[in-house]
Amino acid sequence: MKIVYFLIGLLLIVGVFVVSVYNGLIVKRNRVKNAWAQVDVQLKKRFDLIPNIVETVKGYAAHEKSTFEAITKARTAFQSAQTPVQEAEANNMMTAALGRLFAVAEAYPELKASANFMELQNQLSEVEDKIAFARQFYNDTVLMYNNAIQVFPSNIVANMFGFMEEFFFQAEETEKEAPQVRF
Repeated sequence: MKIVYFLIGLLLIVGVFVVSVYNGLIVKRNRVKNAWAQVDVQLKKRFDLIPNIVETVKGYAAHEKSTFEAITKARTAFQSAQTPVQEAEANNMMTAALGRLFAVAEAYPELKASANFMELQNQLSEVEDKIAFARQFYNDTVLMYNNAIQVFPSNIVANMFGFMEEFFFQAEETEKEAPQVRF
């Protein structure tokens, strides 16, 4: 009889452990989704500002067609993205294209002095700061989640219930380079 009570007690402890770990993993996975949603909000703000900036620069640098096309292509890729990975790739394309756009703007002192352009550039700068913070927060949240599904003993529960690793938001190599502008 003592063995039966011992086994029931052991099963109860294991059951409470599994439920506790499972619930913790769900909370962490939801935090990852929330963190990505915050990045997504900032990226959408950025993409909403882009047409205004492009139109302002177009008036001064109409011959920079390839730069405008790259921005349009990146914006379209973001709008048609179905997954966070696709959105991240489109964001990387946009970051590179914006770098080229602002390099072009440097060549036009009258554009840089335009109050409209300066206001748009300030708004975009604020959004870029928020994107950087949101990316960092997202990556920190992913790190906590990925650690939780990989360390013992929670990895056992994670494997039992099919928890998968999340991706980190990483800058592409092209984003790490200074943009080249040729006239």
